[in-house]
Amino acid sequence: MKKYIFAALILCGCINIQCDARGPKVDSSADSTSTERVGEGTPAANDIPDGARRLMAAYPDFISGYADGQLVMTDGTKMVYDDGREKSFEQKLDEADPEDMFAFTYDRSDKEPEYLQDAGRSRCEPLFKKMYGNSESQVRTHLIKVPWFGEQVLFTDVNGAADSLRAVAADIAAQPNFAQLKQYLKSSGTFYWRKVRGANRQSAHSYGMTIDIGVNVSDYWLWKNPGKKETDRIIYANRFPHELVHIFERHGFIWGGRWYHYDTMHFEYRPEFLVP
Repeated sequence: MKKYIFAALILCGCINIQCDARGPKVDSSADSTSTERVGEGTPAANDIPDGARRLMAAYPDFISGYADGQLVMTDGTKMVYDDGREKSFEQKLDEADPEDMFAFTYDRSDKEPEYLQDAGRSRCEPLFKKMYGNSESQVRTHLIKVPWFGEQVLFTDVNGAADSLRAVAADIAAQPNFAQLKQYLKSSGTFYWRKVRGANRQSAHSYGMTIDIGVNVSDYWLWKNPGKKETDRIIYANRFPHELVHIFERHGFIWGGRWYHYDTMHFEYRPEFLVP
């Protein structure tokens, strides 16, 4: 009889070992903060850097996860999140990895931007080219016409950018003071494959997810501060109503007027800065 009991215990132990090898079970009665299954090489949610989490939430068609210090792309490739290099302000703009994009704070408080706070000016080129296109011809394959207050502007349909711009237009048109907002709405350009003036990095306009509007009522840091360098102290200027800015932000666009190096005509589809 004892032999049968001992054999049964061994069999039960084997079954338990096999279950454990498949990965940890989750207690359904446990606190909601610990209900995620975590497999080998997959970090718990609180181990994922905030910037990586934001990129995963903003761009699910391209970024499926984070593991071993890398963004896991939906096509199976991986991209290093943080290259570990100490970078100057200008290097964070010109040589940005995904982590560098979150080195600055996107402040939505409607106050003047603090010194060198330029959240959104850093763009990891390998990431953006992977999503939007590695060349002018590749980007063009995703451009569609979006109605924009009597015009048709070219905008990418990647990541839902074109749909978001349509939503912005509808939201603006529904405002009770639409007549006052119209003076800011004329497009000054969307897609234009080029380098940033005076730098060796692609302009956001290269990817077809940026629109400039109201150039005749806009302000740009170099126009107001001729001859100044990137790290110099400059004078801020803006004539755009924050009400208009808030509409764009509701639909995933950041505003160049929130940069220390301001560009108030500039609205760029960057939902990673606006997700909760």
